[in-house]
Amino acid sequence: MARTETVVLTNMCMVYDHDGNILVENRIDEHWGGIAFPGGHVEKGEPFVDSVIREVYEETGLTIRSPKLCGLAQFTHYEGWRYIVIFFKTDQFSGEIRSSDEGEVFWVKRSELCNYKTVPDFEQIIDFFDNDSLNEFFYDGEFNLSLL
Repeated sequence: MARTETVVLTNMCMVYDHDGNILVENRIDEHWGGIAFPGGHVEKGEPFVDSVIREVYEETGLTIRSPKLCGLAQFTHYEGWRYIVIFFKTDQFSGEIRSSDEGEVFWVKRSELCNYKTVPDFEQIIDFFDNDSLNEFFYDGEFNLSLL
């Protein structure tokens, strides 16, 4: 069995405040559009924490601090490479939100998320962020979801 493979590394961060608001992005993407958390690709050689700080700033205008590693999601692309999303969350941030070409960003009460079109499996993603006993959000080859 091969011990190496091609991998695409990305991140996603749930930024929240103490009033019950979470920061969301209405992604403009034909393949994965709708409400999601900000995030993006990890650059070659870039530390994971630095990548999520950079991505959140680029997409929202906020500078986050002390992002907590929550776990990861992964699936195998139909071309055979692995796609990994590293999940973080934080309630430490500064700055003013601004939207980017990735989509509009805004604060929303978690209880109001059902009023928006979300990316696929977003409800499970949020549950994953809230459950400290889960570590991995895994899709098998048929895109069946398992929370481990």
